[in-house]
Amino acid sequence: MANRSVGNRTVSRDSYTNLPRHNLIVCATLVQNPANLGGLCRTAEAFRLESLVLADEAIAQTPAFKNLSASTHHWQPFTICPIESLLDWLTQQQQSGYSLIALHTSPEAVPLTQFTYPRQSVLILGQELTGIPSNVLERCDQMVTISQFGLVESLNVQTAGAIAIYEYVKQHSPRT
Repeated sequence: MANRSVGNRTVSRDSYTNLPRHNLIVCATLVQNPANLGGLCRTAEAFRLESLVLADEAIAQTPAFKNLSASTHHWQPFTICPIESLLDWLTQQQQSGYSLIALHTSPEAVPLTQFTYPRQSVLILGQELTGIPSNVLERCDQMVTISQFGLVESLNVQTAGAIAIYEYVKQHSPRT
């Protein structure tokens, strides 16, 4: 791919890295499945997000991650934050002006369709099956949920993350 159509303009692969990114960081430190993380990487790169946070850099080298990321791992910036450092890292993000938004199935959570993302946001995704631990939820500025209408109580973390990312981008992309 020598040139790529991005938005309403064509850019070369060389200048692609200099294009602006959305000020959304997706914190997937708690997510453990490499395939889910590869799908999140692909979504994060498609929407030019600031960073995808992983617990371990080695997970991006696994075949399951690479298969789903479809080479986007070469273009999407990563931040590494081990689980044991997560609370400190979240505090640092808040001190840098980011709002911490937990994607969580909870009656207290605001429906995503009624939520306005702050421009500088960290979207925190939970571990498959167990979600976001209470000590992390307590640190968050807001909890959002995706309204569902079926019998299943939750979505796959990659799917839920993609929906929440899309809503952020919809709110913060320039109108063309």
